[in-house]
Amino acid sequence: MALRLINNAVLRQLVSQLPRNAQVGSVASIHTLDKIGKREVVGYGWNGTACYADRVDYPMPAVRFREPNNEINALRAKEQGDWKKLSPQEIKALYRASFCQTIAEIQAGTGEWKQHLGVSLLFTAAAIWIAILMNLFVYDELPVTFDEEHQKAQLKRIIDLEMNPVTGLTSKWDYESNKWKN
Repeated sequence: MALRLINNAVLRQLVSQLPRNAQVGSVASIHTLDKIGKREVVGYGWNGTACYADRVDYPMPAVRFREPNNEINALRAKEQGDWKKLSPQEIKALYRASFCQTIAEIQAGTGEWKQHLGVSLLFTAAAIWIAILMNLFVYDELPVTFDEEHQKAQLKRIIDLEMNPVTGLTSKWDYESNKWKN
């Protein structure tokens, strides 16, 4: 009962702090509207939040990029009339007031792949150097059984003992002619 009363009191306080045009029912909407300042909300936004981000998959953000000033307000009033009367500079100024980047600028490469490649090559070089130093200073030399003479002796012993004659190495040995089978 006490929790329900506290919850209702907190909810009432949050609702009283909401501006009239905010998305009701979201605590995040209070903080989002504080962050956008005086910028105009012109759309729905991601999940109903008033946010700005330049993205190709979401080309129309919910908030204009810049806060309106006297120059932008004058251009917006002029925009309501005939667009042929607007100069290219005025059109660009209107566009930049609503958007930070064009689609071409968003799609342009940032060169971040070079940093990722460089870091991965540094880690690869460090791993190679660690492996070399481990071989030089940590690992012992290979045992004598790794030389060719000992390997031949071990193979001869496996054949003599007829180890795994069904599917193993000795299944490919012809014991009558003492040669490998074709």
